[in-house]
Amino acid sequence: MTDLTGFPEPTLIPVNGVRLEVFEAGREHAGNPIVLCHGWPEHAYSWRYQVPALVAAGYHVIVPNQRGYGNSSRPSEVADYDIEHLSGDLVALLDHYGYEDATFVGHDWGAMVVWGLTLLHPARVNRVINLSLPYQARGERPWIEVMEEVLGGDFYFVHFNRWPGVADAVFDENTYQFLRNLYRKNIPPVEPQAGMALIDLARTETPLGEPVMSDGELAVFVSAFESTGFTGSVNWYRNLDRNWRLLADADPIIQQPTLMIYGDRDAVQRSERLADFVPRVEVVSLDCGHWIQQEKPEETNRAILSWLARSNADRTLLQPQVPALGSEVRIGAAPAASVDDPHVVMALDPSVAPRREG
Repeated sequence: MTDLTGFPEPTLIPVNGVRLEVFEAGREHAGNPIVLCHGWPEHAYSWRYQVPALVAAGYHVIVPNQRGYGNSSRPSEVADYDIEHLSGDLVALLDHYGYEDATFVGHDWGAMVVWGLTLLHPARVNRVINLSLPYQARGERPWIEVMEEVLGGDFYFVHFNRWPGVADAVFDENTYQFLRNLYRKNIPPVEPQAGMALIDLARTETPLGEPVMSDGELAVFVSAFESTGFTGSVNWYRNLDRNWRLLADADPIIQQPTLMIYGDRDAVQRSERLADFVPRVEVVSLDCGHWIQQEKPEETNRAILSWLARSNADRTLLQPQVPALGSEVRIGAAPAASVDDPHVVMALDPSVAPRREG
């Protein structure tokens, strides 16, 4: 692993039948835990700007590399990456530290896991902060089935499931180029092309837009995936329909106070029905793309810390103040990205998915 200067030293912690590589800071604030959950294809290091700010605000910050990532376990069975296992890892991590519950923060796929954790284990989550990916209504049909019908077989969620191993191998062969091309911002609009966009991105020699991170920061992600390969992380996608079934009996309403942070330039689709399923949500929009907490670290930290402070005050007064449905704070302004942007996650709710023409 490349030098993680300034980031906490990791510990391997046995949980739920696997070992997670966990980066921890602010142990002096034990009793006030906050758990940060990375997305795909990321690493705990994606929270490098948030850890010191949260510690300074009095939190015990726990940042796992989730299963399939970094030096954490990488089970061989695809089903070992379903939402029961991923949420079970986080529950077991709380048990390891002796916590009944915690505030959970997720970005991208990490947000998907935090939503699922809150549905399956609501007593273990006291507050939710999610970035980029809003709550996904379950719908009447499995997610991959809907995506294949609406977006076609080359859409990467579908391709990962229908052609297992094909994209993984391309990413493994082009790790540096793929991640360099993926972690970009201010990408100009481009015409959609035939084929699987992420495979094409991995093979593209000249990236578009501007880098999200420095060469040294990028090297951390590249080193991690050169060591592990991509299959473990891509297996999360291969459980979407299994997750759809596993969530069938869960109460679909998120009761916890929730902060949802969107990027105005993010190609992830916003949810028009978010407050229907998350009635205690407050929404903040930042002028950035998909990699929100890395593109706009100071603004992200301000949004998170101010919301946590208000939430703490409400809890102290024992008089929760529920924001009006659909309330939103916009910081900066930018036009929404095209849904043809190939490098980010699309919302799974078929009611907001763009329909493929032709």
